[in-house]
Amino acid sequence: MDLLHIIYEMIELRSFSNLWYWIALAVLWSTASHWILGVPYDMVQRAQRNGGQAERDLEDVVRVYVNRLLYIAEVSGPWIVALSCFVMSGLAVLGFVFLLEIAQAVFLLVFPMAVVGLISLLTARRIWQEGATGVALRKRLAFCRLYVQLVGVISIVVTAFWGMYQNLNIGAF
Repeated sequence: MDLLHIIYEMIELRSFSNLWYWIALAVLWSTASHWILGVPYDMVQRAQRNGGQAERDLEDVVRVYVNRLLYIAEVSGPWIVALSCFVMSGLAVLGFVFLLEIAQAVFLLVFPMAVVGLISLLTARRIWQEGATGVALRKRLAFCRLYVQLVGVISIVVTAFWGMYQNLNIGAF
């Protein structure tokens, strides 16, 4: 075996038959559903159970992250959207037109996260407009988490079916 063949075997760009891809997918969605607007969801639950200082801490942390997210969207939002669309359309073309499996795999990770980003931005804007605190704030964060989990479930199912199709179609076994 030559060195190039050994390196190719170690890197293995066949993503859907690679265990690390599926581990990364699980970690990605686990993390995305736990950190809502940058706030760990256990803070929301603690504020609901204990109230008082835990509630004030939650409101402070959410205020900081909402202001940060809205500032980033205001200052560089169009550039982020343009760059994201460029990258995702490039991945889609490389993956689904030119049938490059690594591009398909990355697209199936990145596109749903763009949807999560949009959900987070809309939730942050709504929290800021309403000046939500207390129960209303916790409700907004819970609905945001529910929507993120819904996108995650759909993404995992689509990715699993597409990965099975690719593995059976190419004959990875």
